[in-house]
Amino acid sequence: MAIKELQARSATPRDKPYKLADGEGLFLFIKPNGAKLWRMKYRFEGKEKLLSFGAYPEIGLTAARELRLKARHALAIGEDPIGAVARPTAKESKTFEKIATLWHDNRVASLNSAHATRVWSRLERDVIPLLGEIHIEEITAPDVLAMIRQIEARGALDISRRAKQCVGQVFQFAIASGWAKSDPTTHLRGALKPKPRVQHMSRLPMADLPHFLAKLNRYTEENPRRSAITRNAVHFALFTWVRTKELRFAVRSEFEGLGTPNAIWRIPAERMKMKREHVVPLSCQAETIVAEMLAASKELYVFPGLKPSSPLSENTMIYALYRMGYISRQTVHGFRSIASTWANEQLVEYGDPPIWMRRYHADWVEMQLAHSEDNEVRGAYNAAEYLAPRRRMLQDWADYIDAQTTAGFATLRQHDVPAARPYLSVVR
Repeated sequence: MAIKELQARSATPRDKPYKLADGEGLFLFIKPNGAKLWRMKYRFEGKEKLLSFGAYPEIGLTAARELRLKARHALAIGEDPIGAVARPTAKESKTFEKIATLWHDNRVASLNSAHATRVWSRLERDVIPLLGEIHIEEITAPDVLAMIRQIEARGALDISRRAKQCVGQVFQFAIASGWAKSDPTTHLRGALKPKPRVQHMSRLPMADLPHFLAKLNRYTEENPRRSAITRNAVHFALFTWVRTKELRFAVRSEFEGLGTPNAIWRIPAERMKMKREHVVPLSCQAETIVAEMLAASKELYVFPGLKPSSPLSENTMIYALYRMGYISRQTVHGFRSIASTWANEQLVEYGDPPIWMRRYHADWVEMQLAHSEDNEVRGAYNAAEYLAPRRRMLQDWADYIDAQTTAGFATLRQHDVPAARPYLSVVR
């Protein structure tokens, strides 16, 4: 079975030497000291012999296979490969694939393992098949653009930009190492196909929020308990700025410090979009909802579904918004946009003469939304970073929601106005 590049790169030393076979006599010999050597076993004039092609990764997988092909050609014409096969020259060893491998190995320890795997998989799938065997100094901007066009052809415009970024980083590494003089990706500005306009999740204008909140607080169905669970879940999404999946699968054990000023919700990495643990500080309103739900049921999930031991259905909350008359006007995910707009527009006056400054730092907002961080250093943050200011921000937001709900009651007919704080009422 042929070796894959990832196997060769990740092979670790053992107590005794071992081999990774690539077929037709070629194998990678891994020594206990960590050295990885390409060797080829063959027979000539009835005797078994061994060729050595050099060390990995200086001699990459593609180059080793080329040497194997030359050796087999020599055998086919009756020559001993030992004298007929020469190792790659310095020029041959500086292909894009070789340098990309060195670049990735140089930075992999500083990356999240899942992210590192994604980066190399992207290179193996889209870049190396077209650029891998070309010497680094012979790759031109049209070469890179041709590779990008193939990705664009399948509609993966975001992947095409990431591939261009990776190629540029490989070239910067090569330039710093003295193996290249320029980066062809710098000449591609404006050449990539523009991304289509982002279709944001539907959200109401801020002016319509009071009426929506008042209608949400009076939301009822035939089953009062199910109605209360749905309504509590929608309110909880509003208060915490989380995604639907993160909320639906919330379990009892994820909540810590309830009943104290430091109550938090610790969402595990596997449920987060960016695969990083996310800590959500709970406002008093959000904590009260959790306490109500936990007291109302012994279910594993905080917001249980209709079936025993199942979470809330993925469509329950959005269908509730539809029933309230907000189809195509408001989604659960759209609450995140409403909250972000509110937080980013809050200003405070400082100094004399006065100047206006943001009340909530942009990093607090992005952290609470659990957005990705393009900068690798800033991206490796602690899940609880900015916890105190985020707690204050979410409490201010929850108080704002309560105030807007009260204001919204005036927009409803008097007999429609529900009792105070109905989102805390769960029928047991």
